[in-house]
Amino acid sequence: MASNDKLLMLLKLPIYIVYFYLEAFVRMVFLRPSRKEVKGEVVLVTGAGHGIGREIALEFGRLGSKVVLWDINKSGNESVAAEIKASGGEAYPYVCDLCKTDDIKTVSARVKKDVGDVDILVNNAGILYGGEMLKMKEEHIRRTFEVNTLSHFWTTREFLPAMISKKKGHIVTISSMSAKSGTALLVDYSSSKYAAYGYAEAMEEEMDRLGHSYIKFTTICPMFVSSGLVKATTDVNERLLTPKEVARATVNGTLLNRAVVTIPEQLAFQLRIAAWFPRKLNLWLKKAGNLGIQPQYNTKQE
Repeated sequence: MASNDKLLMLLKLPIYIVYFYLEAFVRMVFLRPSRKEVKGEVVLVTGAGHGIGREIALEFGRLGSKVVLWDINKSGNESVAAEIKASGGEAYPYVCDLCKTDDIKTVSARVKKDVGDVDILVNNAGILYGGEMLKMKEEHIRRTFEVNTLSHFWTTREFLPAMISKKKGHIVTISSMSAKSGTALLVDYSSSKYAAYGYAEAMEEEMDRLGHSYIKFTTICPMFVSSGLVKATTDVNERLLTPKEVARATVNGTLLNRAVVTIPEQLAFQLRIAAWFPRKLNLWLKKAGNLGIQPQYNTKQE
């Protein structure tokens, strides 16, 4: 960048700071956003067979969306589809192994042919083992990243081109609070969710830079959820979130086009405060508060 351009940018900076702060204030106080309509839109949810994915699929089904269900568990997937149909909704279950790119490509082609272009992609599927990093098997670490992170690349590459062509689309990433604060015994999981969070953030910026700001991105960061992945926390008094709580917050955040949804909401403020603390103080607070999970070796998917 030329020196003149840098000088001009510095002169404009105070104006833009004031403008964007005022805009954010006006939007927050006077222009409460309305929820967008998703009736008839195609919503694809990965890991839809149970847990958070199941509840997200049911929520979109109630809103009249055409819900495409992906899961490696055929029976669970078909059970959710049957429940949506029984309530008068549309559901299309597909078995898909997110660790296999060829499988993703094949099933994506079937979805496009059977149902149509995907309007909202919910990258929900996840896996958590939970144990000391040095004791984990290499295959488990690799699988964690294949499901929790790399699958987002492959699903996005399949469905984003049509969104760009239609100038309309939304990609939802189910990340985790462990993507905002790394957690002991979740080194692989935290890392994969950090990567998923960064992926969504970088994709949003890339779409904006390329002139596709109409593609919306929402990233969900819940605390520990009683979906079967986390067996027990180190704090026995800590209440686990229910999959339904997370699903409702996810769908609501998506309909409002929110960039990041933290569950529960107050954690977002706590994270901003913690960002100013010395690193050792944050480590002490987490240890003193007994925050984390107990060792486990869980291979279930969300």
